[in-house]
Amino acid sequence: MRRNFLKGAVAAIGILALGCGSAPVLAQAKVIKISHQFPGGTIDEGDFRDRLVRKFAAEVEKKSNGTLKFEIYPAASLMKAVPQYKALSTGALDMSLYPLAYAGGEFPAANLTLMPALITSYEQGLRWKDAPIGKELTRLLDERNVKIVTWVWQAGGIAAKGKPVVSPDDAKGMKVRGGSREVDLMIKAAGGAVTNVASNEIYSAMQSGVLDAAITSSTSLISFRLHETSDHLTAGRKHSFWFMFEPLLMSKKTFDALTPAQQKIVMEVGASLEKFGMDAAKADDERVVEVYTKAGRKVVDMDRAAFDKWREVAKASAWKDFEEKVKDGKQLFDMAVAVK
Repeated sequence: MRRNFLKGAVAAIGILALGCGSAPVLAQAKVIKISHQFPGGTIDEGDFRDRLVRKFAAEVEKKSNGTLKFEIYPAASLMKAVPQYKALSTGALDMSLYPLAYAGGEFPAANLTLMPALITSYEQGLRWKDAPIGKELTRLLDERNVKIVTWVWQAGGIAAKGKPVVSPDDAKGMKVRGGSREVDLMIKAAGGAVTNVASNEIYSAMQSGVLDAAITSSTSLISFRLHETSDHLTAGRKHSFWFMFEPLLMSKKTFDALTPAQQKIVMEVGASLEKFGMDAAKADDERVVEVYTKAGRKVVDMDRAAFDKWREVAKASAWKDFEEKVKDGKQLFDMAVAVK
């Protein structure tokens, strides 16, 4: 009888433990899939966007006591780059580190996040988060079942064949990849022709002659080895009209299925990685110059005068288009411009 009593007591303690605030020992971990288009690596080596995802996964798993686990699919190995936004909004994909302007076709307001010559520094971009424009962008994405977890901005440079592209006149007659509808409009206004592909497709497009030049982040210039398919680099380390918002996103369907404690962990870890993202992006703005120089390519920096010329072209084309054609475009643009 004593032995049976002890067994029953132990079982009762186990049942009580399952009802406590701590994670149940036998609870099955929830597996969250994260997809992105960038080359895979490790938590310490490789494309910083992949590293950010791995750091996020490791820290959330640790803080959630293993109740949340992650499967990471780099290099568009789970799905192609552009469709990931729709997959997030429908709940078909849990998470993605995603260039939000890729969603501009379905969510036109997203084109504001790669508006040429609007953002001029990383610090300015990150100030969006707590400004009215950031709160409105967060609200609009929430309505579309997508949640911003980590705010990441990246400056871009221009890889070109034959001649460097520094000022608007240089783009005349060239086939250029801009990266968003609004950048494309600016390139067209400067006299260029546009072919828009995801950044992981630029290499083959330049190699085959589909593109003469491509504008993309410094990190992508490095990770996709564009020094192998171009002769010139216009670096983005001093002045760049190209700043893209590439946040870590989570489907609201996935987020809402988490416990309040798990949601808190996800958002806190996500915010903690924003400094890492900014520092790594800045470092790549310098490192891409080293990569191109070592490969024997020619590197130039965009000066303020060239930037100002691009901004004038952008104002008359991309900025005007967004204000006139996007729902509440003028209001959104005014909120964005207010962030200095």
